[in-house]
This record gives sequence, structure tokens and C-alpha cells, in this order.
Amino acid sequence: MAADPAIGNNGVGGTRVFILDSHALVRVGIRELLEEAHFQVVGESGSATEASGEIPALSPDLVVIGAHLPDGTGIEVCREILSDNPGLRCLLLSSYDDDHALSGAVLAGAAGYVLRQLPGTALLDGIRRVATGESLLEPGVEREVMERLYRAQVNRAHSGLSSQELKVLALMGQGLTNRQISEETRFARTTVKIQVAGILTKLGFELRG
Repeated sequence: MAADPAIGNNGVGGTRVFILDSHALVRVGIRELLEEAHFQVVGESGSATEASGEIPALSPDLVVIGAHLPDGTGIEVCREILSDNPGLRCLLLSSYDDDHALSGAVLAGAAGYVLRQLPGTALLDGIRRVATGESLLEPGVEREVMERLYRAQVNRAHSGLSSQELKVLALMGQGLTNRQISEETRFARTTVKIQVAGILTKLGFELRG
């Protein structure tokens, strides 16, 4: 029988979770759900900027991230924290179950996404699966999504992406983190971060949560 990720060997909470969502009531609900299941909720925030500073200091094992935030996107936060913490697991919250949500999870490098409106038991199941190292994405779907996004931009008569952004998008499609893209292109890390934000904006990922 697989070990329960919420329970440590000593019988106390094992998996450390950080909650990032713009809605306070959503954060409260997820916190209560996780604490009842004996996960350790080590922190929470409604701000991308705040969370980007707190998450490395708190060293969670898993971050539950709302896709849309008042000062950025969950995709941007996820990519940034995974660049410096590759063992961290991220799970996106979405209000939509469609290709847009799937593409967002892939662009973020997340283990998948779950719907906000799912019953608590379904959300908890998704968190447990991700905490044990499982991906909620079908095998091979990451490459398919990224190839489709890249081809769509290249083939558009008037692509909204610059040549540099297309290069970054292609490297994102290879699964590279922001740090790795910086090393590959010799662009400054802050430049890559700005380009990723521009790509997400032009692809419409800042508009939906």
C-alpha cells in the first residue's frame, strides 16, 4: 500500500504545502481541507510577489497555485520557483477545464491542474497524487501542447511574438526552466522573466484564472 503523503514516519504531518491564491476564502477552504488531512500548511499568500519571496524561505514540498493573481500569473510564479527548486511540486487551480487550462499547466511546468469548483475530496485526491510524485498530465502531453503553441505562433501571418520570444517559447517547449533558458540564450535571468511574462500576455494567459 502506498504511503500517505500527509503522514510522516512519526505520525505527524509530512508534506509541507504553500497555498497561493488571490481569493482569501479559497485559501481558507484549502487550508482547512489540508489540515484535516494532516498536511502541513506552511504558508499562504494572495500575491505573486510576496509568494515568490516566501516560498524559498519556507521550503514547502508542494505549492497549490491559483492561475490568476493581482500582480502576475500562477504560471510565472511556478516557473520562477521551479528554476531554483527543481524538486518542488506545483499544482495549478483553474476555473476552466479546457485546452487553455492544460496549456497553462504545461507552460508553468506544473504537475497538472485541478478545478476550483471540484468537491473537496477530488481536490484532496489531486493534491495527494501530486505530493507522491505523480503527474496529473497524460504522458507526452507536455510536448504536444508546446509544439502546438509554437507552430501556431510561427504560422500566424502576423505573430504577436517577437523573434526572441519565439526562441524562448521553443526552449520552454523543451522543458527548460527560466534559469536554463538564461544559460542557453545568455539572456539575463530578469530578461527571460520579462519575456516569459510577455509570451503569457500575448497568448492570453493573464486573462483567465
